[in-house]
Amino acid sequence: MIDHLSSSDLSAAEYLMREEDSLIRHEYRRGNVYVMAEESDHHTLIAGNLAVFLKNHLRKSKYHSYISDTKVYIEAVNSYYYPDLVVSCDVLDRAFDDFLRYPCLVVEVLSPETEAFDRGDKFTDYRTLESLQEYVLISQNQMSVECFRRTPEGEWVLYSYGEADRIQLVSVNFQCAVTEVYKNVDLSPVVQS
Repeated sequence: MIDHLSSSDLSAAEYLMREEDSLIRHEYRRGNVYVMAEESDHHTLIAGNLAVFLKNHLRKSKYHSYISDTKVYIEAVNSYYYPDLVVSCDVLDRAFDDFLRYPCLVVEVLSPETEAFDRGDKFTDYRTLESLQEYVLISQNQMSVECFRRTPEGEWVLYSYGEADRIQLVSVNFQCAVTEVYKNVDLSPVVQS
């Protein structure tokens, strides 16, 4: 989410109708529409790497993984978001054509424009989804993955992974090396001349 488009209330139905014909993606939060931030090459590579691993891992399971063109609807807060990756195993999600309602895993690749929102209000909104078991934030500036995992008591616990670690996503019984998520991503500092 980046630029606010409308200060007036827009119904969710109106948003969905407009979004269907739009050439650019927008997120919807409580009646307001926001233009999605452009993705950097690092962002695209990181999300793509993890998407391939998850797709292959989940291929013969009841889980379905989706990339950034699939919206998640959060009814409790009247919002639609486009996570970078989302996984659902709920058969009810197969009944919707353009959004999911019951994800178990949501992954966001952080960008400077969206990091504060992804960590704050967006995570607060996602936590209202009873189906959500893990919320993952991936840095595109350093090898750092943060996985917030819901406990059986409903508390959220942070698991941090660095360059030497293996990411564990309990919700989908998946793990891989952090370095694999960052494959072909050049994180060396840019030298100014």
